[in-house]
Amino acid sequence: MRTNIEIDDELMDAALRAGPFKTKKEAVEEGLKLLRRRAAYRDLLALRGKLHWEDPLAEGAAPPMVQEQRPPHPSTTSATAPAKTAARKKSASKE
Repeated sequence: MRTNIEIDDELMDAALRAGPFKTKKEAVEEGLKLLRRRAAYRDLLALRGKLHWEDPLAEGAAPPMVQEQRPPHPSTTSATAPAKTAARKKSASKE
């Protein structure tokens, strides 16, 4: 979005020195991202004391779910790929 705004020169100089910004646009965009992040933190802090958290490592806690290892699907193994290609070529030549 293209926008023209008046920005205090001293404030912009301080922002450019504060970070590794090459342009004023980069500095302004980083400032906007910071505001967005602060709002997200504020929203999370508003939930303080309202969420129930069970520590999975606490004594007596249920063990974490572990998925067992599965063998790879046969269609994804490279050993069968050449055989399938050869079979397709063979059936195509019969037609």
